Order: sequence, then C-alpha cells, then structure tokens
Amino acid sequence: MKKIIAYPLSIIYYLLFGSTLVIFHFIQWICLNLFGYGAHKKSVDIMCFFLVANTYVLGTRYKVLGLDKIPSNVPLIIAANHQSLYDTTSIGWFFRKFHPKFISKIELGKGIPSISYNLTHGDSVLIDRKDPKQSLSAIKTMAEYIEKNNRAAVIFPEGTRSKTGKPGMFAKAGLKILCKNSPSAYVVPVTINNSWKMTLWGAFPMGIGNCIELLVHDPIKVNSMSLDELFIETENQIVNHINNDYIV
Repeated sequence: MKKIIAYPLSIIYYLLFGSTLVIFHFIQWICLNLFGYGAHKKSVDIMCFFLVANTYVLGTRYKVLGLDKIPSNVPLIIAANHQSLYDTTSIGWFFRKFHPKFISKIELGKGIPSISYNLTHGDSVLIDRKDPKQSLSAIKTMAEYIEKNNRAAVIFPEGTRSKTGKPGMFAKAGLKILCKNSPSAYVVPVTINNSWKMTLWGAFPMGIGNCIELLVHDPIKVNSMSLDELFIETENQIVNHINNDYIV
C-alpha cells in the first residue's frame, strides 16, 4: 500500500524538483554575473531550501543535531558518510551559514540544471576519479581556498553513495590532503541516516515517510593529533552512529 501511494506523490515531487532546478539555474546565472558571489550564495541557499522543502511532499522529515558545536569564522572540513543526493541538498541548506563547498565527481559538472552550474561556478571542485593526480590537485586547491576564506569543504570519504545505507570503506587520501593544506581547520564528522531510503525502490517511485537525520559530532582541530589518528577518530565517530537497519 505504501508503495502504491508513493507513485502519485513521486510524480508531484519530480515536477517540483525539476522546476526548482530549471528556475534556479537562471536565477544563479543572473545573481553571479550581475551581483557577484554574495548574491549567488544567497540564490543557492534559497534553492537548497526549496530542494529540501520539495521532499515534504513525500512525507520526509529532517532531524539535525549538533549544529551548535560547529565553530564560526574558521576553516571547516565536513566529513560525512554518503547515502544519496539528499545528503548534499540537506548539507547545503542546514549548513548554509558555513558556506559549504563540495568535492564532487567530474560527471556532475555538466548536464544538470542548477547543480552543475553551482558546482562549476560556486567554488566547489570537481574530481576525475580516473585521474588521481587531477583529483589530489583539485582537493589541495579546495583546502587552500577554505584556509584563506574560512569556509567549509564537504567531503564524502566513501567516495560513492551507499545505496543500502551500509557504510563503505573510507579513503584516507582526500581528507589528509585537506588537513595538510588547511592547518587551522576543524574536521567536523557528520553521520547521515536514512537518506538512502529515499531511493529504496530506485528512482521511481520515491521512498516516502522517511526521517533524514544529520548528527554533528564534536569538531576536531586538525593539528590536535596526527593525521592517522584524526582519520581513525573521524571514521569511528561517523560509522558508529549509522543506524543498523541498512540492507546487508
């Protein structure tokens, strides 16, 4: 019965989702080219609000805990597990105060209204996972950017989404490069729960009635421990708080 109800709700959702992306593609262009970074940032914030709000049609709820733990006016490295597209839209909206910039795969840089434009023009970086040299160079550029501007780099150390919610293996290289090149940063471990259930049945119909959780753990000063210790602590904080109701 739940899946049957999901079909008409999914149609409404996709109409709202597609409209939001098309409309804000042009809004972003106008804001950036006529008014600069500040206006573009506000347009992206509003877009993320609507992308989150669109999911309410599906009965989606959000629970965000620990935002008050995050220090202001310092570089941040937000490290999180990755379960779906809704991880990025949730972080984009709820963490907007910290100017989140994403480390994303190069394939997302073309062909997606609004999303591709923001990734290519909003100070995020795109990495080619088939080209380690390019990837590491791009991540270094991101680290230098957040160090200079006191903004937040968002990285998903798993590298790819977990379609079942079960955490994958975390890769060390990207996080270590961010830390080495942004020595005054704080690493902010974030556990994301239940966003994988949004695509429980695939792209259509959408999952309905889910509560997406974002749990912010205690930030870790980059120079407070060795990089190996920091990586282990970050991974443990994230993984140990992932719900165990995932599909094995």
